[in-house]
Amino acid sequence: MPITLVQIKELREKTGAGVTAVKEALESSKGNFDKAIVYLREKGLAKAVKRSDKRADKGFIAHYIHGEGTIASLVELNSETDFAAMNEKFRAVAHDLAVHVVAMSPEYVNIKDVPAEILEKEKAIALKTIDPKKPKNIIEQIVAGKLQKFYEEVVLMEQPFYKDEHRKIKDLINELVAAIGERIAVGRFFRLEIGKTATLADI
Repeated sequence: MPITLVQIKELREKTGAGVTAVKEALESSKGNFDKAIVYLREKGLAKAVKRSDKRADKGFIAHYIHGEGTIASLVELNSETDFAAMNEKFRAVAHDLAVHVVAMSPEYVNIKDVPAEILEKEKAIALKTIDPKKPKNIIEQIVAGKLQKFYEEVVLMEQPFYKDEHRKIKDLINELVAAIGERIAVGRFFRLEIGKTATLADI
């Protein structure tokens, strides 16, 4: 039985693992979700699930100033312990995030941070571009697809990583969780550009 995009998306949301790893796990388990999760955990790729209930109140604040000082950012990357926050890989990721915020101009950290009124506005815009005669389930799929594109434009965790468009920021974070073995989360970021309104996104 072929693995569907819906299955891949659902398992990614549950485990935080990358697309390739999720597809491999589903193929290995012949579509069985429980077995696929076990497969990912055995490979150390689903640690984000196991750490999700841990507190991440330590961390490191990375900064980046671009070019001649016209754009700057601060990013708070949180961990469970100070030890993890001092890790070289952890700080390298924090710095990459600071550069990414300057380059990609996100407005929110997570999807849940997007105000309801903004989402309703985006849904209304999407519906205006769709033929109302289409089946309801098709319309819902199209709207979901357009919303996902919107999230990839404004939500940090959903954006393609500026160094590798095939990985999202949430993939980058989950890879760090797997490498360090602690819960890690972006706390907040601040982006300041000369002549423009500053962006402050909080967790």
